[in-house]
Amino acid sequence: MDHRNHDRGTIKWTSLMLPEHVELIKKQWKEDQRVEKGIIDEQKAVEIDFILQRALHDDLTVNVKVHNGFDYENIRMKITYMNKFERKVFGKEEESKETTSCRLDDIGDITIV
Repeated sequence: MDHRNHDRGTIKWTSLMLPEHVELIKKQWKEDQRVEKGIIDEQKAVEIDFILQRALHDDLTVNVKVHNGFDYENIRMKITYMNKFERKVFGKEEESKETTSCRLDDIGDITIV
């Protein structure tokens, strides 16, 4: 077999691509590997609610595992407001200091940092 004509796939193109393009392609590949959002049992829902209430009242930083539509991502934030009618949690991200929100139904896990 002739090894001179070995195709390296996308590896040969990465040197010609901008880092932003490589990042977008990696994001697209990650979207192709979707992770389904699991169903949370009642005990876990009560635990999440307790930690959210405690973080809100004691001004604690929490690490929230949120399902973003195709995968889980971890957000480190301080809870500033909870709207139980809209079922949303609002807070400020620790790194960027930007205001962020997530739906209560999308929260998979939460821990106090």
